[in-house]
Amino acid sequence: MALTFTLDPKLDPDLRTEIVRLWTDVTNAGGAVGFVAPVTEDEVWDTAERQFTGVAPDGPDRLLVAHDDTGRLVGLLFFESMRFGPMEHWRMLKRVMVHPDCQGRGYGAGLLAEAERTAREWGLAALRLTARGGLGLEDFYARSGYREVGRVPAAIRVAPGDDRDDITMWLDLR
Repeated sequence: MALTFTLDPKLDPDLRTEIVRLWTDVTNAGGAVGFVAPVTEDEVWDTAERQFTGVAPDGPDRLLVAHDDTGRLVGLLFFESMRFGPMEHWRMLKRVMVHPDCQGRGYGAGLLAEAERTAREWGLAALRLTARGGLGLEDFYARSGYREVGRVPAAIRVAPGDDRDDITMWLDLR
């Protein structure tokens, strides 16, 4: 299946609902996108609304979505500004996610490639993201050219006695 990418789609109520549903499904399948399973859509809404607040075409925060050839939302990520002049030459990728039913098809790599293409088009020097340790995500991101540049041990508590590293990954676009 081919993916169609859309930068800055209109964040109407239907798309917001689709995003929250995707976010919930990804989390409940073990994805590391800001929550620990199990989570309900109601629990995701508050965080989602805060994430949506800064998103605007030509604004500092942007949204990239991926739909499959049936029109189903299957992936997304947010470009987030640090809102600090000396850091405006790069963006943080937040909430990088692909629906669990679609993983293993190259959609994640495609989403990252489109983010890189977009960032280069904007003239950015780099992209940064963080990953939860213990899931092998750093290996996935490394295959797309990201390198680990920092690690905070046991910074993420997913359950009592289960602390994971917070891993910072960097893609130099220069």
